[in-house]
Amino acid sequence: MTTTDDNSKIDESWDEDSEASDDGAEATSEQDGETPSAEGSEARRKRRRKPKAPDWMPEDDERAVRALEFVQGVLREMSFDCRARLKQPSPEEENPEIKIEILGNDTARIIGKKGQVLGALQFLAHRVINRPGLERRHVLVDAEGYRNRRDDSLATMARRLGQQAVELGKVITFEPMNPRDRRVVHLALAKFEGVITRSDGEGDDRRVQIIPVRRSVTP
Repeated sequence: MTTTDDNSKIDESWDEDSEASDDGAEATSEQDGETPSAEGSEARRKRRRKPKAPDWMPEDDERAVRALEFVQGVLREMSFDCRARLKQPSPEEENPEIKIEILGNDTARIIGKKGQVLGALQFLAHRVINRPGLERRHVLVDAEGYRNRRDDSLATMARRLGQQAVELGKVITFEPMNPRDRRVVHLALAKFEGVITRSDGEGDDRRVQIIPVRRSVTP
């Protein structure tokens, strides 16, 4: 059995979007010996600014609003330079997942190592809205698309290790993963020819195994 800790190497880094500074955008050359006035530059800057669209808020989903308020309160109490907003679900969804997106300068801190801080915040938000007697609702807390990027990286790595398992004929076992990451691996290899996957272990030590299978030869 081969054990891999490649999942710890998934790119967890956070690259903040760089924005061109207003000074750079306003850089002009002097013409006919005249320099643009500060008032003129400010007026042009205001004209270029697009009005910010208001965040979506549900009219009749108290639990979604409660989850949002909880996350906003945590960000405020921890003095993070971030804001949280609800993402509008698809009209076709029944009992839709509550999706909260966090934006701002401190998103790297709210994500944490391997998404641990983000995961803890999601867990707490989930507990806040899922009281006894209520229909269970899932809460997804993300920070500027981090979860999608991680899912893509994890799925790519799973397929690479699936190919390795086929070529070597050996079982490859991941390091312990949370339920969401295990599901990503299972789905990535669900139709991968030559391997099956299964989860092994208990609790926090539960991990995914990639198992090569021999194809039967029809005479």
